[in-house]
Amino acid sequence: GLRVLEALAASGLRSVRFAREVPGLGAIVASDCSPRATELMARNVARNGVGGLVTPRLADARMLMYQSKAQREPFDVIDLDPYGSPAPFLDAAVQAVSEGGLLCVTCTDMAVMAGNSAETCYSKYGAVSLKGKFCHEMALRIILHSLDLRANCYQRFVVPLLSVSADFYVRVFVRVFTGQAKVKASASKQALVFHCVGCGSHHLQRLGRATSHGSSFKYSPATGPPMGPTCEFCQQRHQVGGPVWAEPLHEPSFVEGVLAALERSPGRFQTEPRMRGMLSVIAEELSDVPLYYTLDGLSSTIRSNTPALLQLRSALLHAGFRVSLSHACRNAVKTDAPPAVLWDIMRCWAKLHPVKLERLPDSSPAARILSVEPTLQASFALHEDANPSSRRRGLKRFPENPEAFWGPKARAKPGGGIAPSLQEKRERLQNKRRQRPDGAGLKQFPCKRFKE
Repeated sequence: GLRVLEALAASGLRSVRFAREVPGLGAIVASDCSPRATELMARNVARNGVGGLVTPRLADARMLMYQSKAQREPFDVIDLDPYGSPAPFLDAAVQAVSEGGLLCVTCTDMAVMAGNSAETCYSKYGAVSLKGKFCHEMALRIILHSLDLRANCYQRFVVPLLSVSADFYVRVFVRVFTGQAKVKASASKQALVFHCVGCGSHHLQRLGRATSHGSSFKYSPATGPPMGPTCEFCQQRHQVGGPVWAEPLHEPSFVEGVLAALERSPGRFQTEPRMRGMLSVIAEELSDVPLYYTLDGLSSTIRSNTPALLQLRSALLHAGFRVSLSHACRNAVKTDAPPAVLWDIMRCWAKLHPVKLERLPDSSPAARILSVEPTLQASFALHEDANPSSRRRGLKRFPENPEAFWGPKARAKPGGGIAPSLQEKRERLQNKRRQRPDGAGLKQFPCKRFKE
């Protein structure tokens, strides 16, 4: 008996799949503001014989959701999958979803959310993005912060079930609840991110603090900042990003339930190997550790060769800290070890694999970090828990793209037709100094070599 809204349905493919593949649905509304798309939806619904469940609607998605709120006919599931940013639809969505209902949101504007346009990210999501190694997880935390912030305006709050960064997009699944007392805790769930521009160390500063007094809670401003005016390791400045969601990204019981459902029906989905691999990595992630470091980021900072994944994990485990992978990045390291421990481990690695210090400028992060003797003697011997279960079983965790230049193509032109493809744009703008037939193709690039 669930009511489902696909607010930006286009051809209605997903609504048809909901009707044919998901049991127990009561009604599905497939909405789009394009008359042509609505015609195609009606044809596809009739062709697949799901007219009794799916209702195509020609409407603005926001007005449709606001009307459902006004008429007290909320949707149990709302799916938002726009081309680009879902920001214009979030306010209506958090109101139109039922109590405890499911809200599924996809963002494909990853350039904005990953730090290329921090000011644009703030205008859309109310948070400043940073261009760090952890940008893909930070994008997930930005959209969760934006959803919770909009829901708080109506005494509602979100509970993430699953948050996925895959390919060229991020997608979150959250439940929305109402409760004035729980909304008060939202400030303590958000945090600012301080990111060092030199060595990449990061620190989180919560916006609020919640302390329990028996069965009640007291809410107060947080204290900080968590570090000095400059980085204690490389003396560089910090960039400030956020606020971002600082609580867990997933609900472990829900992830385990989805994995169990996959085990019960093997072969049902063609993408089952990828789903099982990604969900297994998600289940292994440290839920209470926001953001991550990367192997290549740590080693490139001190200008050394890169340790193996198992070697770095073993060193952290021998030091008494927890460590996990991240589904958002192939070579990510999530750990509860403070940055000082990480740099001590990298200093020990540099002693085993010497770095040419005479080539490093004295003011470089590498020289400043390596000039300090490590207080922790790291052991890179293989730890019994260093190899995670998903890696031992050989699951398909980070699959390769099916073809070159795979991903979202260029947006269609407003007047019809198709904009130049990504492949053509890359050929036109890249490799401009390598491919020089007779100089004709270089006239739009006035470079020194062309003048010669």
